[in-house]
Amino acid sequence: MDFKVPNTLAEQIANYLAERIMTGQIQPGRRIQEATLATELKVSRASVKEALYTLERWHLVEITPRKGAAASKLDANHASELYDVYMHLLMMLAARLCERWQESDRDRMLAVIANAVEQMKKPSVDLTAVVEASFEVMEACCELVGNAYLTEALSNFKPAVSRAYYLSAERYRHGLAETSQFFIRLPQAVLARDVGQAQAVIRDFAEHQKVMIQRALSSTSNCD
Repeated sequence: MDFKVPNTLAEQIANYLAERIMTGQIQPGRRIQEATLATELKVSRASVKEALYTLERWHLVEITPRKGAAASKLDANHASELYDVYMHLLMMLAARLCERWQESDRDRMLAVIANAVEQMKKPSVDLTAVVEASFEVMEACCELVGNAYLTEALSNFKPAVSRAYYLSAERYRHGLAETSQFFIRLPQAVLARDVGQAQAVIRDFAEHQKVMIQRALSSTSNCD
């Protein structure tokens, strides 16, 4: 995307770089030079530095003393570690959602889930729309649960997980039927307040996604 004058400068720089990292325009391990980027975007180095700290919190950048910043690694092993932690956060979210579920929440939750499933079933799948719709479900659940610490932790994982999806795009597209089934089964467990079943649905799906992404990243690595 083209860089535009931001509302919050450091945050807009972070979003701009995040999109480039997530979609593979900035490859894993590539150095990000503060001075070069500041000149390119016509912003201060201080704003770039602040943006890089945000990207580090999002698990997209690694900052090493005296070496600077680089796009974080994402190979099969890193993807496994990422998904293990993300899965447990989602399982915690599911448990809290089952505990705090109110009948008045039904329409909101079912609407965002229906949108996600609809995006997956379109004849010409827009991967960006699918990923965003999937995260809208997570964000709606976070709002219903109302745990600020859990919401922040999950939000910080969103860019890194999105990146894994984009870098394994073709395999992810082929697995959309499985993803659609996940979004059908999960609300059934939540509506029944069945914590064990909700967590089992998340665990099974996350393990499936992890294996799919590991295979995609391994294939990419072998081709390089």
